[in-house]
Amino acid sequence: MVGRLNIAFVHPNLGIGGAERLVVDTALCLQQRGHRVVLYTMHHDPSHCFEETRDGTLEVRVCRTWLVPQSVGGRLHILCTILQSLALARSVATAREQFDVLFVDQLSAPIPLLKHAHAHILFYCHFPDYLLARRDALWRRLYRAPFDLLEELTTAEADEIAVNSRFTQETFRRAFPRIGRVPRVLMPALNLHAYDRPPEADDPALAVLRTDKRLVLSINRFERKKDIALAIDAFAALADRRVCLVVAGGWDVHVAENIEYLKELEAHAHGLRLRTRTVAPRGATAAALALLPAGAVRTPTFPEDDARDQLESTDVLFLPSFSENQRAFLFSVARCVVYTPTNEHLGIVPLESMYMRVPVVAVNAGGPRETIPHAKAGYLCEPTTDDFSKAIQRILADDDDKWAAMGAAGRERVQRDFSLDAYAVRLEHVIGEMLQRPTSASAVFGALMTLFIVCAASIAFVLAYRL
Repeated sequence: MVGRLNIAFVHPNLGIGGAERLVVDTALCLQQRGHRVVLYTMHHDPSHCFEETRDGTLEVRVCRTWLVPQSVGGRLHILCTILQSLALARSVATAREQFDVLFVDQLSAPIPLLKHAHAHILFYCHFPDYLLARRDALWRRLYRAPFDLLEELTTAEADEIAVNSRFTQETFRRAFPRIGRVPRVLMPALNLHAYDRPPEADDPALAVLRTDKRLVLSINRFERKKDIALAIDAFAALADRRVCLVVAGGWDVHVAENIEYLKELEAHAHGLRLRTRTVAPRGATAAALALLPAGAVRTPTFPEDDARDQLESTDVLFLPSFSENQRAFLFSVARCVVYTPTNEHLGIVPLESMYMRVPVVAVNAGGPRETIPHAKAGYLCEPTTDDFSKAIQRILADDDDKWAAMGAAGRERVQRDFSLDAYAVRLEHVIGEMLQRPTSASAVFGALMTLFIVCAASIAFVLAYRL
């Protein structure tokens, strides 16, 4: 075990998602092992975050980047994000306290500037960003080219690189041939104790979820790459109508895709003649309500509201920005969880589901192939309506004993391989080896390289946009 360290996490947005859950759990496990931990971020909304970052369990420092917008006229998103991340890196590098380790994830662009902090840098690569970018037009390809180079060169400046699965490791190797080193596989863990707390039964926000129907659950951010429409298609193909599909996920008023995709999914469900209902996040402002699909309802104030009767006539319930208590309740009553992304680099939701003894139906590709024991804790399927529908129906048709056995197998798998304690030991081993080596690269060179790439990207955008 390494000695007590000062560790800072550098993460762009502490919202609600798998990447954020990883950062929070990693910070928690290191803090519990006696290390001093601080989280730096560009955005932290107390109404849209994990509880540990809100209740004081973890120290969060927000770097306000007022001078850099999120976009310019709906464009230049990646450039603005990089500029914001550089401002965040400056805050870390000029902090009064000296950090031993910087845990950086998602964005590698600030790594060169973070060298000024004179700390060892561990970069956790969830998935190469450039593989997720759109390239459907010449100007987009020209615009992205400098950023793709920036991602590879700045990633290489980290003292240690880790990835979340063997699938991501192989993808990383192919994506970044210039780096010339294979990253470590460091699969994330779950804070199991957080899932052991039963839901607070008197929470008024649960009224909209109580029903005599059996529940099929989908949890994902409202992003098109998550292919949530597949869950709706598979559900529509079920013969049993005494079932309700709950589509819950991260939804942010500041993310245009979240807003657009939720509306697209509701329209898609209507096209399949499914009855839908959208429940607004608790405490949603009038501005947020205006961005939700038409007819979205507020969370009932009292449990005795007629929410149960309304849900009885609902096929698909959309639950954007659900609370942790709602999540706990849904896992406690769901018959199965449907996880639809293809080539997902890992997938925290299947791990959560298995630990909560809920069988999972997921795509037979990417991270889920490494985490879900097929036919024991769930089913791995081709991303087709027919395959998913058959797997869901199989779970719904199982008797209680077989269903419970499948849930127990999933829980045992997570307890054995994805506990926070086991993860902390692996992480400390990686950090210990990293600290034995001198920090790599030059801070001055890194800063000049970042400045050059950002300027080149700006010029590329101007030239490409005029084509």
